[in-house]
Amino acid sequence: MAPRLLVHTRTTDYRHDSIPAAVAAVRALGQFDVEHTEDPAALEAALDGYAAVVFLSTSGEVLTPAGRERLAGYVEAGGGFVGVHAAACTEYGWPYYGELLGARFDRHPAHQPGKAVVEDRTHPATRHLPAVWAFTDEWYDFRTNPRARARVLVCADESSYQGGGMGADHPLAWCRRQGSGRVFYTAFGHAAEAYDDPDFRQHLRGGIAWAAGLAH
Repeated sequence: MAPRLLVHTRTTDYRHDSIPAAVAAVRALGQFDVEHTEDPAALEAALDGYAAVVFLSTSGEVLTPAGRERLAGYVEAGGGFVGVHAAACTEYGWPYYGELLGARFDRHPAHQPGKAVVEDRTHPATRHLPAVWAFTDEWYDFRTNPRARARVLVCADESSYQGGGMGADHPLAWCRRQGSGRVFYTAFGHAAEAYDDPDFRQHLRGGIAWAAGLAH
């Protein structure tokens, strides 16, 4: 049997039009058995059977108190967690979630082309990427820099686009350990077109596989 993913896309704030394309892209990776939900009750049930839980452009408060407890327990015990794009705009009222993810969304400039510097090319999410990755996205700024508590994989080159607000050290994708679990986050993935990009799909595949403990 393929490793199971629980892909959660509930939104209670801004909703990305790209969510259907994003879910289809994760299914198309072919490596995982994907269960897609927007029902918070799905996070209240036992999560042990999933290789990873993926928050895919979620926004706002998307979990019940029981779901929060279940997700935290799952990750601490060794489960995988993946956040994509607006997952950083999620669960602002739950301090543990900010610690889990590594940083929270602050703002973004206009959706535009820019360049990302691939800082760590030894990770499954980045091994395939060039040293400088040209991409089009929203180039999220974060409230804090996650570097002190995460392994940074990709940073923004703010000189390559307009409106960056974090300066020379601007992480965009990273991974970290939480308890016995693995966490991967990527800020990329605003537009539906991103999910047609082979490099971005491989970025997702590698990040999910790492969080699930299937790649090193």
